[in-house]
Amino acid sequence: MRVHRFSHHRCTRAWWVLLALLAGLCLPAAALAQSAERAIDVQGHRGARALAPENTLASFALALSLGVSTLELDIAITRDGVLVISHDPTLNPDITRGPDGSFLASRGPAISSLSYEELGRYDVGRIKPGTAYAKLYPEQRPVDGARIPRLSDLFDMVKKSGNEQVRFAIETKVSPLAPELTSSPEVFARAVVAAVREAKLASRTAILSFDWRVLKTVQQEAPEIPTVYLSMQQHGFDNIGEGQAEPSAWTAGLRYRDHGSVPRMIKAAGGHSWSAFHRDLTAAQVKEAQELGLKVLAWTVNEPSDIAGMLDLGVDGIVSDRPDRVLEALGRKGLKPLLPVPVPATR
Repeated sequence: MRVHRFSHHRCTRAWWVLLALLAGLCLPAAALAQSAERAIDVQGHRGARALAPENTLASFALALSLGVSTLELDIAITRDGVLVISHDPTLNPDITRGPDGSFLASRGPAISSLSYEELGRYDVGRIKPGTAYAKLYPEQRPVDGARIPRLSDLFDMVKKSGNEQVRFAIETKVSPLAPELTSSPEVFARAVVAAVREAKLASRTAILSFDWRVLKTVQQEAPEIPTVYLSMQQHGFDNIGEGQAEPSAWTAGLRYRDHGSVPRMIKAAGGHSWSAFHRDLTAAQVKEAQELGLKVLAWTVNEPSDIAGMLDLGVDGIVSDRPDRVLEALGRKGLKPLLPVPVPATR
């Protein structure tokens, strides 16, 4: 249409209505959602991993000060039953120094084999120079002396900060392929639920896992706590098993071919949200999941172009090592975070 040929006085009201309708048909779903001023869940991945040592109180304090709506974190359980915040079930040599101050030469012991006191001898406040990890996060500022915190330490820090709205996305690090490294899915789920309830934070917490057996237990034991189903379908890791004849070991008995899509699997499982690796997501999948009543999160989205792309797909939330970039992208697109006003955090 060559709209510029028509002068203003010749354009009837009906003509402008038609143009508006056509424009609306041409807008992507995400643009229409933006016009409704949807709020985006900005999740700080392991705090703000690209800027401060992952899963440390310093990292969570930084994420709070930036204004995230959710703190995303990972849980392990020590030999004496203490819930601690760690992505890896074993000590990661890329970020862990021993009592002698030297980086571990290889994978350290399983956290489940250490008491909380023994775990406290390790420093996780700096990345080992020259590693692939260091190349990924050149802007991370070290915090020498940082220890792996307890889940209760994080809860206490947030309460002391005065932030009464920020949410917690707690991932249980359980693997059906390495059951010897952790507690069972059922024991793990019950321990996290008990800690959340004890802190009186069930209304602000979601529990997530790649191992859907954990989530099944949470739904049975604590229906008031939302469950977030994690997925990844890549060559290096695939917990869905789309082409398999048998159910994936990760999906609690659900078989992809019986449902035809990941969103329908999660809906059948009784899940609240779907958190997918961002490169697996398409606009059609996001729409399908949302029509089924699921919230859709994209992880881990760090580059500005990828962040913009996920917002254009219409996701409900973004999990990022650079939550500052996500917040900047929301501003450029006229969107808003769930919690727009940051509260100063204390360490």
